[in-house]
Amino acid sequence: MKPGIHPEYKRTVITCACGAVYEVGSTRENLRVDVCAQCHPFYTGTQRIVDTGGRVDRFRQKYERFRQEQQAGAGGR
Repeated sequence: MKPGIHPEYKRTVITCACGAVYEVGSTRENLRVDVCAQCHPFYTGTQRIVDTGGRVDRFRQKYERFRQEQQAGAGGR
């Protein structure tokens, strides 16, 4: 490696929103992440929906109306 062009590599603490703490090597300072291997749905097998501003409810209502229209249209033929 060429001297003087690489960032300093040091021990860093990564903290997840679920409370898990990992100590790893990195060129960055302490990091905060939203998901990790302990809380990610792929690894836990559970699904957690983070609803921001009611978006999930609005989508479900819109989809339900669409489904009802489709069923009403198919029955009237």
